[in-house]
Amino acid sequence: MDGHLDHLIERFYKEVPYASNFVSGKEIDIEYYKRHTIEIILRLRLKRSIDALTIHYFTKTNPKLAKLWSEYTADEMLHDTLFAKDLAALGVSHDEIYSSQPLFSTKLLQGYFYYGLEHEGRPLASLSSSYFIEYTSQRTQSEWLDTVEKTCNARSVTNSVVGARAHVTHDANDNHSDFVFDVLCSQVNSKEDEEKVIEHISNIYSLFAAFFTELYHKQIKPANGSVIPINSKTENYNHDYNIKCC
Repeated sequence: MDGHLDHLIERFYKEVPYASNFVSGKEIDIEYYKRHTIEIILRLRLKRSIDALTIHYFTKTNPKLAKLWSEYTADEMLHDTLFAKDLAALGVSHDEIYSSQPLFSTKLLQGYFYYGLEHEGRPLASLSSSYFIEYTSQRTQSEWLDTVEKTCNARSVTNSVVGARAHVTHDANDNHSDFVFDVLCSQVNSKEDEEKVIEHISNIYSLFAAFFTELYHKQIKPANGSVIPINSKTENYNHDYNIKCC
């Protein structure tokens, strides 16, 4: 599965407008980065409710996992404050952050999680997303934050990524990626489950690509009409990638 995720990261830089700026050495538009960070905070707040429902599911199916996911959720619960400190350094107030409405693509992502819980009867979509985030963050965020810090330093803005770096370091030190992968694997009991996880990963990629496309058109290049192409280009994912949980 990690090979699939690495492929999706490559696709992201090629397909999503402005995304390559994070790794090309070009400057990052500050307003774009501000809104990106605000959305991280909003997603973290919304994910709390999803994680509570995941814990509820595990209380009925696997109490040990309920305990472990409760501890993971508690650890992540207030990490929005780390990103809020970065935004304060960029002149964004607490009220501006928490009065912001999520972008449409973020609402779609949350709806995808609720669909899995309500209609598929288990939190496989949200667990897949948690691994997607943990894995891709470790692969990309250090370089992204270097680019943002360089841009901010050129404008004499300091402490603009301290919280974000602390978040990345904390998750790495606590092996969040391995932990989430183990929990995800505990829910994979058949070839069909493996294929479903890869499908979820591909769909979640499409929703995050949609977010960054929407963000680009909101902050960089305004567009008329819909700006959220949901590209679920997942050809051959059932055959090309496997989940190896052992």
